[in-house]
Amino acid sequence: MAINKSKVAVGFLVVGVLTVFFGTVLVFVGPIIIDDQVVKNTVIDPNNGISYNMWKDLPVPFFMSVYFFNVLNPQEILKGEKPMVEQRGPYVYRKRCQKDNITFHPNGTVSYKEYRSYYFEPSMSTGNESDVVTIPNMLVLGAAVMMENLPYAVRLMISATFKTFNEGPFLTKTVGELMWGYDSDLVEFLNKYLPGMLPSTGKFGLFADFNNSNTGLFTINTGKDDIMKVHKVDSWNGLTELSYWGTPQCNMINGTAGQMWPPFMTKESTLPFYSPDACRSLELVYQRPGKMEGIPLYRYVAPKTMFANGTDYAPNEGFCPCRQSGLLNVSSCRHNSPVFISHPHFFNADPVLLDTVLGLSPTEEEHGLFIDIHPLTGVPLNVSIRLQLNLYMKKISGITETGKISEVVMPMLWFEESGYIDGPILTTFHTNLVVLPAVMEYMQYTFIALGLLTIIVASLVHYKVKASDNLQVKDSHGYETQPKSMSISEK
Repeated sequence: MAINKSKVAVGFLVVGVLTVFFGTVLVFVGPIIIDDQVVKNTVIDPNNGISYNMWKDLPVPFFMSVYFFNVLNPQEILKGEKPMVEQRGPYVYRKRCQKDNITFHPNGTVSYKEYRSYYFEPSMSTGNESDVVTIPNMLVLGAAVMMENLPYAVRLMISATFKTFNEGPFLTKTVGELMWGYDSDLVEFLNKYLPGMLPSTGKFGLFADFNNSNTGLFTINTGKDDIMKVHKVDSWNGLTELSYWGTPQCNMINGTAGQMWPPFMTKESTLPFYSPDACRSLELVYQRPGKMEGIPLYRYVAPKTMFANGTDYAPNEGFCPCRQSGLLNVSSCRHNSPVFISHPHFFNADPVLLDTVLGLSPTEEEHGLFIDIHPLTGVPLNVSIRLQLNLYMKKISGITETGKISEVVMPMLWFEESGYIDGPILTTFHTNLVVLPAVMEYMQYTFIALGLLTIIVASLVHYKVKASDNLQVKDSHGYETQPKSMSISEK
């Protein structure tokens, strides 16, 4: 049976048109399918296996690296000279976070407490917890500033108390003791006769409240009703606003709990989050695009206005009383102790702060904080939150322990909390959110290209078949289809 080439060509032409149509539909439908999958997997729901477990128990290694500012000239500081410090560390701790008491509510929110614990990692550290460092004694120099406006006789009595318990202006202790606590007769005395004056009732340590503790009761949106609200804080410890600060704007609890953000981010998006440790909401801003293991990301950093004072940035007036820009006064949520938070080495702060302390050298690469976000899902790929703890100290008359100390904001330590997606989680992430969308994109254009090629080839075949048929029709009506060649006899 003879094959009808014309019909075959038309058939291929139809197939080509359908293929182009299918590829074109994929161009428009593909992103919708991907976005739908993102929404489906971003909602906080126990049925979303991978994403729910990722939210519940951070599956990636997270670390806290601590750097102490070892005081080199304590005696000279008491005479009024500039403090001189040297950075010691890092002392690295593996951080384990686990959400517990998870309760889903009918209004599309979920409550939980996140417990954190720290484990020293000697192989990643420069030194051991047995290393000895010298830092200002917060119990003495901090208390001195707090008592500045009390009657002179009371200050003399406080100074006598310090001497009784052998508490000097500087502490020389091991890293482990400074981090997690040491026995102090003064702390024991204060807790017995002035309960509530100190933040802790046991040993006194700079991170004593961190280990084996929780960050409070968070209630956040699941994103079930509106995916753009997922992870956003509904309340913290039952509060929808704070009472630490001087203005309603500063007391707002904004953004997420600081671990994930809503999907579909743009370069105009910001990263707001509430930090119980900083006692306030913070907000990072877009800096630049990038890639991590082939995965596209947006880098967000702290704006210069984050710790600016009220003079340099009016909305921050509520965080005052302020000192120079670059410092956040957290005394209102730290039992009124004169403690300030800043970026490490006073990065992005008023140069005056650098001039009053010797041994600091800020750089963005080492001391700027950042979060790298996968913009499509709002999942952080690489995080580095860096903050410095400072003590405001000066000479207080009547308290002889303060000597002739010049007024200074003294760096005590800085720490970096960091983590990045790696291993099987990164592979899954890369497959689902980079490889599959890329395959779908290539498929749609492949379909369009193949369809167009099929249309062109089928059209050419159809044209040739039609042309050949026309010539045959002419020949059957007595027309010559080609010129005759002349015979020898005709020549």
